[in-house]
Amino acid sequence: MTSTDIPRLSVRSPGDLIAAVPYLLGFHPADSVVVVAMRGKRVTFAARSDLSDLAGPVDAGRPAAGAGGPVEPARHVAAVVARQLADRATVLGYGTASRVTPAVDAVCAALAEAGIPVLDALRVTDGRYWSYLCDEPECCPPDGRPYDARASEITAAAVFAGQVALPDRDALVAQVAPVEGTERTGLRLATERALRRRADLVDAAPAADLLGGRALRAASRAAIRVALRRYRRSERIDDDEVAWLSLLLTDLTVRDHAWERTDGRDADIALWTDVLRRAEPEFIAAPGALLAFAAWRAGHGALAAVALERVLTVHPDYSLALLLDDLLRRGVPPSRLDGWPAVRLSGLARRRGKGRRGTR
Repeated sequence: MTSTDIPRLSVRSPGDLIAAVPYLLGFHPADSVVVVAMRGKRVTFAARSDLSDLAGPVDAGRPAAGAGGPVEPARHVAAVVARQLADRATVLGYGTASRVTPAVDAVCAALAEAGIPVLDALRVTDGRYWSYLCDEPECCPPDGRPYDARASEITAAAVFAGQVALPDRDALVAQVAPVEGTERTGLRLATERALRRRADLVDAAPAADLLGGRALRAASRAAIRVALRRYRRSERIDDDEVAWLSLLLTDLTVRDHAWERTDGRDADIALWTDVLRRAEPEFIAAPGALLAFAAWRAGHGALAAVALERVLTVHPDYSLALLLDDLLRRGVPPSRLDGWPAVRLSGLARRRGKGRRGTR
């Protein structure tokens, strides 16, 4: 689910909308249903679901269509769109008619049930589109209407504005995939050095500094400060710095310190993407969740989603990732949480002060 935050594009036809969708999502959809929601004349939101979730074969343990098969996922999509205060929507299905039609029908029915008028419902494949709501051969011929997204003014305007549409979702997943080969070997060695460095720091701490807590907090703040500064100068941190930072972030107070300083800036997205890709698997939870937060704040819901998928595959109980995953699935727009996480963390600090010190 993606809240759109792109420059205003003048969509005057179904072909224009089809050209705009990849820039709303960040990649070209396939085997998908996309709902483009509008408020007034402005596109405000785009939600995408896999056809397999909406109209695929019934999985073992999943109810058949008549008992909630594609209906429940469709209702979820409609509820997410309604949460954006949308007053109209267009539904686009990408794929063959046999798979797209039941999915589009289910989504359109769910939107109607939610009180959201459907302007049009389209099937898109192989450079053509068909309308489910128009049967006039002059505008909607039986063999479909051709379109060329590359020749669209929408595409030109999006590219000029710096928007990127990756070839498919797999290309987006690759952006957060772990580095491999000799680079991975170097990072494993750097992680071993980071573990020894932490042990040495704790051992060298004075007796008054219980378990080296103050020394570790000071080192953590310095590491975060250096990393943020470096990426805001379009520089990178080296392997030892990645390993050290990812290790320090396993402390939730350190993670929260980084979280308070993370926004939707390109530099923040670049930092946490880099650390997520380079950190060892046991240390990806915090950088992956911080990337998801930064991407979500910037309106890049698809990037946030793939970052969370990677985290939750390895760390299924990581609370911040679960929280952000829930926000994305419910389509909560970033504007609803302006000032977060500072507001949330200050509230947590007040509650801690009233209760036991050090609890979480």
